[in-house]
Amino acid sequence: MLAIDAGNSKTDVAVVTADGRVAGTARGGGFRPPTVGVETAVDAVADAVGRAFAAAGLTSVEHVSACLANADLPVEEEELAAALHARAWGTSVEVRNDTFAILRAGIAEPRGVAVVCGAGINCVGMRPDGRTARFPAIGRISGDWGGGWGMAEEALWHAARAEDGRGGPTALARTLPAHFGLGSMYALIEALHLGHIGNARRHELTPVLFATAVDGDPVARALVDRLADEVVAMATVALTRLELLDEETPVLLGGSILAARHPQLDDRIAELLADRAPKAVPRVVTASPVLGAALLGLDHVRAPDDVHARVRAHYEEA
Repeated sequence: MLAIDAGNSKTDVAVVTADGRVAGTARGGGFRPPTVGVETAVDAVADAVGRAFAAAGLTSVEHVSACLANADLPVEEEELAAALHARAWGTSVEVRNDTFAILRAGIAEPRGVAVVCGAGINCVGMRPDGRTARFPAIGRISGDWGGGWGMAEEALWHAARAEDGRGGPTALARTLPAHFGLGSMYALIEALHLGHIGNARRHELTPVLFATAVDGDPVARALVDRLADEVVAMATVALTRLELLDEETPVLLGGSILAARHPQLDDRIAELLADRAPKAVPRVVTASPVLGAALLGLDHVRAPDDVHARVRAHYEEA
C-alpha cells in the first residue's frame, strides 16, 4: 500500500508492506492544485512517490491511500483520485481531505472528530460504519473563520482601525508593524500593498497576535477566544451529525496553531467543550499525518489489527 499525506507546504509518502513494515518513505513539496493545476500538483507528489518506491524496490502497490490538501469537496476528491489512478501507482485509489489523516493518526479506530487549524481551519469526523461529517472549508463563502491566515487578517483589520481612529485601541497597532521593523500600521499597510513585504509573510503575524494576547491586550485576547469558539462549534456540529454527542468520543486537535499549545486557547477550548460537548475527550495530535493516511489505507484493505499496530509503532517510536 502507498500512503500519501500532501499538505499545502509539504508531502510525505510511505510504502507499507502487507505485514505492516514501512519499506520506503520520502518527502516532497507542497500540494496546491488550485494554484498550479491538478497535473502539475500531482507531478510534485510523483517525485516523492518515485523515491519511496525506489527505496522499497517496487514500482506499484495494491492500494493508494491519499489524504490531500485542497480536496475539500467530493467532486474534487473524484478529480484527484482519477489523476492519481492515471499514474498507475496502485490498483485502487482512495482520496480524502488531508484533515482525515490527522484524525486517523490520533485514534485507535476510525471513530472521532478532528479539528485542524493551520493556515486555514477545517473539521471532519468519522464512525467505523463509514459515516463521515465534514465541512466545505473553502473560506468565508463556506462560513469559515480562523486559521493562521484569517487570524492575521483580523489582527491587521483591528490594528489599522486603532491607528486611524475608526476603532478602539489595541497594542496590535504597535506589535504588528514592529515585527517587520516598521514604526506604524500605515507603513505596514503600504509595504503589504506595494509588495515590499510578500503576501505569504502575513502568516508571520499570527504568532505576534498570540504574543500580544499573552501580554493582556483585550482585542488580541478576544480574537483568541473567538478562535476557540470556532473550534468548538465545528467539533460540536460534527459530533451531533454523527450522533456521538452523548458518547465519550475523542476530539483531536491538530495543525500548527493548535499544536503550539497556547494556554489561553487550550483553556478556552476545554472550557467550551465541557459546556457544549461534555463527553468529548480533547487531545492534541502529535503523530505524523502520513500515519493516518496509512491507517486509512489499512482500514480499506481490512488489514488485521497487528498490521495496524506495527505501522503505528513505526511512527510513534521514530
